[in-house]
Amino acid sequence: MSDSDTTETTTWPELAIGLYDRLTGRNAEITYDFEEMEVDVPSRTGDDPEYAHWRIDGTVTVRTREQD
Repeated sequence: MSDSDTTETTTWPELAIGLYDRLTGRNAEITYDFEEMEVDVPSRTGDDPEYAHWRIDGTVTVRTREQD
């Protein structure tokens, strides 16, 4: 990878996306462990959305593999 291909990662979502992009298609596996994580997910963008309250306590695994 050349210097022109690299960019500075400044947020956790950027880090996760960059890692996933690099591993996709390489039989990679990414595992996230959550312990009592709570997130309020908006129903839409804009003013005054309703929120769904999500509680995650466990493991989320993302697996990738190359297609033949």
